[in-house]
Amino acid sequence: MKILHTSDWHVGKVLKGRDRSDEHEAVLRSIVGSARAADVDLILIAGDLFETAAPSPRAQGLVMRTLLALREDDRQVVAIAGNHDNASLLDSVYRPVLGQLGLHVVGVPKAPEGGGVIRLTTRGGEQATIAALPFLSQRYAVRAAELLLHENAQHALDYARRVAAMIEALTAHFRADSVNIVMAHATLLGGHRGGGERDVQTSFEYEIPPGVFPAAAHYAALGHLHRQQEIAAPCPAFYSGSPLAVDFGEEANEPGALLVTAAPGIRADARRVAIEGSRQLRTLRGPLDQVIAEGEQAGDAYLRVVLAEKARAGLGDLVRDKLPNALEVQLDEAHRPQPGGNGARPSRAGRTPVQLFGDYLAEQKVADPRVERLFAELLEDITEG
Repeated sequence: MKILHTSDWHVGKVLKGRDRSDEHEAVLRSIVGSARAADVDLILIAGDLFETAAPSPRAQGLVMRTLLALREDDRQVVAIAGNHDNASLLDSVYRPVLGQLGLHVVGVPKAPEGGGVIRLTTRGGEQATIAALPFLSQRYAVRAAELLLHENAQHALDYARRVAAMIEALTAHFRADSVNIVMAHATLLGGHRGGGERDVQTSFEYEIPPGVFPAAAHYAALGHLHRQQEIAAPCPAFYSGSPLAVDFGEEANEPGALLVTAAPGIRADARRVAIEGSRQLRTLRGPLDQVIAEGEQAGDAYLRVVLAEKARAGLGDLVRDKLPNALEVQLDEAHRPQPGGNGARPSRAGRTPVQLFGDYLAEQKVADPRVERLFAELLEDITEG
């Protein structure tokens, strides 16, 4: 059985105010192209289809078209909700509508008999059993445990133990004649962050040990961490990574998906598939002339510029004028104004307002005579009036 594993599309993501719809259309087109080129039997989408819980009509249209394109040629498609998704929207709208077309969507955690375990037959007659666990917040962990485990909320378990118990309940339905797969949108202990994930939902309180996945699973398809990576676990466990870098903290990530080959009784094999269409993100550091020279050679990459320059009026505008793709301009730590200044201040006795303002600019590392002149002119206008 050939499987394409992808996740963390984040359709609708805006970067520093810059719309990325064209990039998303290109990368999702590349994902569909990869599924066709490899002639896969099954596509697994492990959460975060959308960037927000209230996706725009354009974002929803793009995701819907992509899911339908992936379903072509009788390929099976399974998608679960991530922490950015609106789980209720996926369950109440996407699940019934797309279910009529043969696609499987799981928005909230479900009991095995209620949709938490999905049994599929591929076009080649192969069997797959998928234990699907969408993202589970701390807030809803108790409710989900009551539903899935029939556990009384008074007997509280911690988050990791609850998730482990749910996975155990779901994977208990694995079969020897089937390719057995776990899908989860979660933070695995030992996983490397990509830089763009929500910190509050990748903290240690949300980490679960890789040992929760049973050796009976042929593959664990993971979403949530944006860097493609394998997690040491009793079964092959992989994050597919995001198909595009969602923030500058992910510059080093290589956008991709995973092509997985699996069969009953054999550990799955996964290899990287490059996904095209996203723009590179780069951080340029150094003096003004240096970063402008480097930026002019950066093609269509989006830029974050960290200047080794003293603050002065219009510096950011100058950079953006020279480098239209500079989405963020800031001073490096050495030149950034520091609250409270740099120690003892000179006596204010006998000093004019203009001199005092000059002292303040020096403390804040602002070296721009135009600012002092403007202050002096405004002060003169006020005092004369």
